[in-house]
Amino acid sequence: MSVSKDEKTGKWTVQCYYENWKGEKKHKKKRGFTTKKEALEWERDFLRSTSADLEMTLGAFVDIYFRDKAGELKDRTIKNKRYMIEVHILPYFANKRMSEITPADIIQWQNEIRAKGYAATYLRMVQNQLTALFTHASNIYNLKNNPCKKVKKMGKADADKLSFWTKAEYDTFIKRIDPDSRYYVIFEILFWTGCREGEMLALTKDDIDFENNQISITKTYYRTGGKDVITTPKTEQSVRVIHIPEFLKKEIESYVNRCYGLKNDERLFPIVAEAVQHKLKREYEKAGLKPIRVHDFRHSHVAYLINQGVQPLIIKERLGHTDIKITMNTYGHLYPNQQKNVANMLEAARNENVPVD
Repeated sequence: MSVSKDEKTGKWTVQCYYENWKGEKKHKKKRGFTTKKEALEWERDFLRSTSADLEMTLGAFVDIYFRDKAGELKDRTIKNKRYMIEVHILPYFANKRMSEITPADIIQWQNEIRAKGYAATYLRMVQNQLTALFTHASNIYNLKNNPCKKVKKMGKADADKLSFWTKAEYDTFIKRIDPDSRYYVIFEILFWTGCREGEMLALTKDDIDFENNQISITKTYYRTGGKDVITTPKTEQSVRVIHIPEFLKKEIESYVNRCYGLKNDERLFPIVAEAVQHKLKREYEKAGLKPIRVHDFRHSHVAYLINQGVQPLIIKERLGHTDIKITMNTYGHLYPNQQKNVANMLEAARNENVPVD
């Protein structure tokens, strides 16, 4: 190890040699430290990270976590997780050693985060980031005591009340949209398929099977850093085929035919998500409808299907959920009359002297 000071800039540089997890000899150099103490602290935490020494600070472990997860998580997921960790976790725990953080520390942190008035679902997302750090430390680096296991999670995984439009509300909205515009087709796809916004924005002509009335969901779109990004969908189960009604097939086909020169692998709707939200907001305000997000078209689709008696397993497959539990946890409360319907069915069966298995 050596620490040196640049006399011109007054900054400190540290360099050291270490063995990586494969036993290979490596050299590391880091410049730009304001003080010698900062340089030495960085070196200490870096060497601990190479040997998985959980005496390191949580701030140092965050870098290890994302290094390990680089091949598992998508860039957009990493960006979102980093943001929540940097804003909500590091200000409290950055300089605390992983091995010294206690359940009591986490409870105090939860109380401070709750006091900021975030929605219950957002509180749970923040909680999940801290839990993920300690779970990784326990599973991969043998942290003996995971303090998150002893503390009740804050927030809720699902919102108490979903925001959606009824078909009547949607009909009021869509009548305001020019049928020849791309937005008309965009909102029709969102409402009648329940696909995610990114999945809709990634659609190409190749994804539409006009002969069999099907849409293939194989990718998702988002924009970050001024660049368009096309990647795989949210989960493996999100890759799916959605059957669409004849009227929607014809609307999409008519739109595609108006897009002269559109290549098979080009996006049908070459716009960003913000443009869709802005159009939605302008039109629902003019119509006097309650506000919803673009993602709430997905909820609206499900609410309509439930109202028509469609069973949860079919909805799960249509939405591309990983597990039926996700479908039921999210939308189960929209089935308030199902128990009554079962009782009525049994009553009718008894009165007709039909054996009930």
